[in-house]
Amino acid sequence: MDTHVVALVGITLFAATVNGALGYGFSSLTVPVALFFLTNRVLNPALVPIEVVLNGYVLWVNRASVPHVWRRVMPIVIALAPGVVVGTMLVTLVNADWLKLITYVTLLPLILLQAAGFRRPIQSERAAGYAFGSGLGVLYSMTTISGPPLAVALSNQGLAKQEFRAALGVIRLAESSMTAVAYAYAGLYSRESFALIPAIIPGLIIGVPFGAQLIRHIRPETFRRICMSFDAWVVAFGISGLIRTLHLGTPTMAYAEFVTVVSFDLWLLYRFFFVYPLATNSNPLNPLNPLNPLNPN
Repeated sequence: MDTHVVALVGITLFAATVNGALGYGFSSLTVPVALFFLTNRVLNPALVPIEVVLNGYVLWVNRASVPHVWRRVMPIVIALAPGVVVGTMLVTLVNADWLKLITYVTLLPLILLQAAGFRRPIQSERAAGYAFGSGLGVLYSMTTISGPPLAVALSNQGLAKQEFRAALGVIRLAESSMTAVAYAYAGLYSRESFALIPAIIPGLIIGVPFGAQLIRHIRPETFRRICMSFDAWVVAFGISGLIRTLHLGTPTMAYAEFVTVVSFDLWLLYRFFFVYPLATNSNPLNPLNPLNPLNPN
């Protein structure tokens, strides 16, 4: 068996476990690693049909919460269509290495924002939804990734856990379905892409239910934070390699970029595991403090 196929099986198993645990993360973990040995034009058309099924499953599991969120997410869904068209055109026109660089550079700040626990609720949610949806459509159709920006946006708006998952399901099923149609119209599906699907499906079948069981025994925020660190380091390494490949800087600059991102993420990890728990437990009124009688845990 080709080593790339073996690597893809392992990557998708890990990514599917994360998706089963958090409700998102399959593409945002698979794509940065798989782009080391595949191009977007080959990888994306293999992932999109699978994501249609996966997102449909997420939506079905959380269907009870759809009536509570569909009005809030509809502006995003409506605005996805023009973004998907633009993103699909870029996949067909842009050089493979430059497309990888665009993917990585777009993802990195979004991953770090999520890792930092950024929260800032948006007041004009409907108007912001249209602008956000267009950008999301471009990003997803170019990269098949939308988890990090969606997680930041939906967390900002204070959705409950099941509402969060239902909103993710609605938006991601819409974007993957639109992208599947756009790819077919653009002629992006190929034998090479379809040949990857048998290597991806076993990881999904095993990983999604395993992740759903695993998250019952691990604090979700801790699990998510570790996954974000893995993603940030992989993306930073990818950018470092492309700086050299595309002759955008010296090897020293490429190394400095990687070290800077890793150092920043290690600082965020330190804050998450040591500073934040200390601040939480030192405040007797904080509902997360185990000494507070109102703490649900």
